[in-house]
Amino acid sequence: MPIKITMPALSPTMTEGNLAKWLKKEGDTVKAGDVIAEIETDKATMEVEAVDEGILGKILVPAGTQAVPVNDVIALLLEEGESASDLKAPTSAPKKETPKAAAPAAAPQKPAPGQFVSPVRQVSVGGRVYASPLAKRIAKERGVDISQVKGSGPRGRVVRADVENARPGAGVAPKPQGPDAKKLADLLGMKYTEIPNNNIKKIVASRLLESKVTVPHFYLTIDCMLDNLLESRKELNEKAGGSYKLSVNDFIIKAAAMALKAYPAANVAGTDAAILQYEHADISVAVATPNGLITPVIKKAEEKGMQQISTEMKDLATRARDGKLKPEEFQGGTFSVSNLGMFGIKDFQAIINPPQACILAVGAGIEKPVVENGEIKIRTIMSCTLSVDHRAVDGAVGAEYLQIFKKYIENPVTMLL
Repeated sequence: MPIKITMPALSPTMTEGNLAKWLKKEGDTVKAGDVIAEIETDKATMEVEAVDEGILGKILVPAGTQAVPVNDVIALLLEEGESASDLKAPTSAPKKETPKAAAPAAAPQKPAPGQFVSPVRQVSVGGRVYASPLAKRIAKERGVDISQVKGSGPRGRVVRADVENARPGAGVAPKPQGPDAKKLADLLGMKYTEIPNNNIKKIVASRLLESKVTVPHFYLTIDCMLDNLLESRKELNEKAGGSYKLSVNDFIIKAAAMALKAYPAANVAGTDAAILQYEHADISVAVATPNGLITPVIKKAEEKGMQQISTEMKDLATRARDGKLKPEEFQGGTFSVSNLGMFGIKDFQAIINPPQACILAVGAGIEKPVVENGEIKIRTIMSCTLSVDHRAVDGAVGAEYLQIFKKYIENPVTMLL
């Protein structure tokens, strides 16, 4: 019997993926471990390896197909001794079952006393929303007002898919809808090039909106003198003789991690039941790629030396831009760093990356006059802004963290102690 090849779940958050490319064609021999396809997930384009061997008998989902649900059959593999005549599967991926049609609209059922049946929303009885327990839990986690979600289940019951397809933050902070850019451009005869959003950009946009709408952000800014750091960096790079080259960002990653180690109250994530305080500082670092923003993680950064952080970061950034990161390399961070200093940006406020509670936005080092002991001196100043989830970290904790971070940045030798 032919073996079913299904759309794999390549990350814990993946519910669907784009089948970017087939690397094998029908009739090709496939061995276990062979790369057979490339799948575009919510964060990267990843290679899919075969777990069985045989002949690729039938491709059910062609390359370029968008939004293929996880576990849908995408191809059939023929085992030894089988031939094309053994392929009894449909020529396309199986469709999901649709609810049976309701009774004809000509004879609608009259609602019972106290029951309100809405044709555009789910059933509500006495103020109670009809929804599956899983749908309610997901709605709570995503900050979605389930009473504003249209149900597709029996008699308007809200099911999991309805909540997952709802706009993040629905019902929390209604947002007035402006004019549709495409319709307006077409109406006015404006010329433009339409660049389709890939899966990564869609997911990032959805999560950033969800974060900004549902997470109570507040911001703390501090200025750090970079002169000692720049001098130390120059000296270390000269001594390296080209074997490695440290960047200012490497020092920032190390300082962020050391500050979390010294002040773990900021190394947290919030849940409804408790605050999770992490033992290690896993620093997510924002990297811009052609496909969108991704945050590879330097694990246990507080335990690593500058050279190791530098080497890991260069490798992760390169593979992030090539779409070759593994899921465990861009998931699970405890704290994020976003550095736009290399672009000359003086300061900015970053959006928190849930479930993390903090993200540090780093600006450029700029020479400024500074008063020291009554004298004006020129110093290189870097402005850093900490975005904080107020549910998990309060103002005093955020301020204390920045004070410790500042000490490490201004005295980088202390990070080696």
